[in-house]
Amino acid sequence: MIVWLNGPFGGGKTTLAAGLRRALPGATVADPEAVGDLLRSTLAGHTLRPKDYQDLPLWRHLTSSFVAGLARHTGGPVIVPMTVLNGAYAEEIFTPLRQADGGFHHLVVHAALAVLQERIAASREFPGDEARSEAVRAYRRRRASDYEQAATGWMHADGDVIDTSALTAEQTLDAALTHLRLPDPARPRSPEAPQA
Repeated sequence: MIVWLNGPFGGGKTTLAAGLRRALPGATVADPEAVGDLLRSTLAGHTLRPKDYQDLPLWRHLTSSFVAGLARHTGGPVIVPMTVLNGAYAEEIFTPLRQADGGFHHLVVHAALAVLQERIAASREFPGDEARSEAVRAYRRRRASDYEQAATGWMHADGDVIDTSALTAEQTLDAALTHLRLPDPARPRSPEAPQA
């Protein structure tokens, strides 16, 4: 099974991915950003290096192959927390993944704009490095309207939406397991983790 977690930057995908990893035996978390970092460093200084690695057809191909290959290799669930706002890019990545053994699930971790802005303001991606943390927050704020456009344009129609606006991390995990049609496994309740 492959579970793609989409949604706004700073909306809680990383927190949900960690919860799903704990809840699903044998699960792994695949980070397509690592594929992007590899391409970014490989193409450093090259004239074909794009500003956003998602614009590279090679990134989309490698991401799809990486996730499908990881699912075949591990045999367990693969959770992918990655915002993809461009519908054509998502279709390019998701089409081969939909054919994977065990199924493909596109979950959209949604938060109302006001809640999203609060979460972004409270986030500290780099504790002890306020300048880097603020750079991440600024990027997330800039991309919030892009998410809203994608959400109404294609994303909410394509995926199963989990509105996390009034949910705790545990409630969000329970909602995801319900969307995946999986029982809430017997597991110790962890202390409430902040939304990512």
